[in-house]
Amino acid sequence: MSKQELVMVLDCGATNIRAAAVNRKGEIIDEKSFPNRPVSQREGKEDWLIWDVEEIWEKICQASKRVCFKVGRKNIKAVTVVTFGADGGPVDKEGNLLYPLISWKCPRGKELTTELGEIISPWQVYQATGYQFIPFNTIFRIFWLKRNKPEVLEKAYRWLMFPGIINYRLCQEFAIDPTSASTMMAMDLKKRDWWKKILEIIGVDTSLFPSWKEPGEVVGEVTLKASKETEIPQGTPVVTAGHDTQFAAIGAGGSPGEAILSSGTWEILLLRLPQFEPTREGFEGGLIVESDALPDLWNPQVLMIASGVLEWVRKYFYADLSGKKNVYEIMISEGESFLPGKNKVRLIPQFSPGTGPARRFNLKGTLLGLTLATQRGEVYRAALEGLSFQLRGALKLLENTTGFHPENIRIVGGGARNRLWNQIRAEVTGLPLITIQQKEATIIGAAIMGFLGTGTFSSIEEGQEAINFVEEKFEPTQNQKIYQELYKEYIESLSSLKRVYED
Repeated sequence: MSKQELVMVLDCGATNIRAAAVNRKGEIIDEKSFPNRPVSQREGKEDWLIWDVEEIWEKICQASKRVCFKVGRKNIKAVTVVTFGADGGPVDKEGNLLYPLISWKCPRGKELTTELGEIISPWQVYQATGYQFIPFNTIFRIFWLKRNKPEVLEKAYRWLMFPGIINYRLCQEFAIDPTSASTMMAMDLKKRDWWKKILEIIGVDTSLFPSWKEPGEVVGEVTLKASKETEIPQGTPVVTAGHDTQFAAIGAGGSPGEAILSSGTWEILLLRLPQFEPTREGFEGGLIVESDALPDLWNPQVLMIASGVLEWVRKYFYADLSGKKNVYEIMISEGESFLPGKNKVRLIPQFSPGTGPARRFNLKGTLLGLTLATQRGEVYRAALEGLSFQLRGALKLLENTTGFHPENIRIVGGGARNRLWNQIRAEVTGLPLITIQQKEATIIGAAIMGFLGTGTFSSIEEGQEAINFVEEKFEPTQNQKIYQELYKEYIESLSSLKRVYED
């Protein structure tokens, strides 16, 4: 392997664990992945779910060893970690977990949302933390332990979020980054520090948490033990990244002038803005706000169901094509055969999960206009249109609550590969939609942090400029007018269905 400077990115997702070696141009030289999933907790209720950290670490080590062998371990100049948000746990002075790492998919803490809401106003919490009362918020996990396992928190030396747990395995240093901490419902977002009021209510002190490290800062160096387990050279800088959403935005080449759409089973539509100004409309509409990777930016965002709906359509309407590699292309082609406005089927997707008061009504999804002559391609197109209308509603909420009007939408993730969906999104929102050839935006964004840590780049912008983002743009056409009218029908249908379900 020829000599080059590479960053090893360890990407711990809810469905996959990956190790990827990335060069300064944003090219993934080699990667290896293993499946990931939460498991049932042995000592607990049937629906209690945890992450098996030892199994995850073993997969990280296997993936890292394979990549180091392929690219040459001496070429690895930094390592950085990205994971999903909200999950963390108490550890002792040696970094050992004192209680299994509770998964965000676990229902524990749900009953405490009502109790905490009686102690402090959810609106007051939102004004400080930018977060809604969502059962999987980290603060409810800490609250649950305080109530049910107080001895665990009494013994705890620190609380580490998931990136911090992996970082400690690499360098034996305790740290927490603002992007991960902002998913906890425990941060004063304006101060980029802990909100003591909420911590006092649940009975913990700021001393429970480790020192802050900003994305791009060095946490420590890979230890001899970690080097033997991962093959990453001893002494390699461990550079801070954090919550995957923020780094996907950076790795997509996203600028503060754009809206970023991360599209997968779920979609997150977010902005990168230089102010944090929580509003009642945002709170009522279910908006959340997190810390950006840059200290002077914030990320207001809306979470929505997305490709999960399309997978439901595939499972029940395209079952005869199960296992075929071209099933998605067939679905797209059949959807394209119906012209805008000619399809009479309407699909109303699920609202975002119960967050603000306006989101407590959870519509589970409704199909309208079915007849004996309905074809499956009509249902598929209706799903794409319904999800696009949902996106427009999210965009409107962001614009109304922030006053910011993006010039375009930059999209990453699996949903960015669907040409028909992309075109419909552009028509419905009235904004150009930009996709990039690079499909692993999270890994690229995390790699930029790694190169910041080595001094290769002096800023995120310099890192983005080094990458050749091969872009494709989907522009609105004359069909935009048709979708303006269809969107009005969609809003009317939402109102009618809400009245039916509430009655």
